[in-house]
Amino acid sequence: MLIGVLALQGAVSEHLEMLRRLGCEALPVRDTETLSSVSGLILPGGESTTVGILLNRWELLDALRARAQEGLPLFGTCTGMIILAREILDGLSSQPVLGLMDVSVRRNAFGRQRESFEAPIRMDALGKAPFPGVFIRAPYIEKAGKKVEILAAYEEKIVAAREKNFLVSAFHPELTTDCRLHEYFISMCAQEPAEKREMSRCRS
Repeated sequence: MLIGVLALQGAVSEHLEMLRRLGCEALPVRDTETLSSVSGLILPGGESTTVGILLNRWELLDALRARAQEGLPLFGTCTGMIILAREILDGLSSQPVLGLMDVSVRRNAFGRQRESFEAPIRMDALGKAPFPGVFIRAPYIEKAGKKVEILAAYEEKIVAAREKNFLVSAFHPELTTDCRLHEYFISMCAQEPAEKREMSRCRS
């Protein structure tokens, strides 16, 4: 299985390392040719306006939207959640986004860089052990459509969700040693229901 990481900005190498640790072939994606070869794609953190502009500049926005509508699994972390959202409550009207997931997202909802924090997050889909949520200028989902599955909340704010082939988290799983959320995404790429798999809960 070949999984890509959108390599325009953000913690690209950390995502690649996590995927390879789980036995996946992984590579950075910067062009449509590479995009066409992957079985899934991670949209990492960064600055959402800049990422949107770069998607347009590299002629990836329309190609990525088309592949996603065909069923390509996408995993958006932090900025990736914003790019995937159908509505950005405090974004710029001209901000390029994919607009594929039926959620409304508020940017920088937990504060600025200096207010970053880590908190244990309960995610039943990953087992009983809490997941270490690393929040850096993090968004959250304020509204979600009926077909969106809420995977996790923090202080009554939605911080992880799934809709069909789209998975999002407000926090940064790649900055931890817990690979369960990446494993969950891999199961989506394999078209194997994650609920039927025993999560390895791999930690160092």
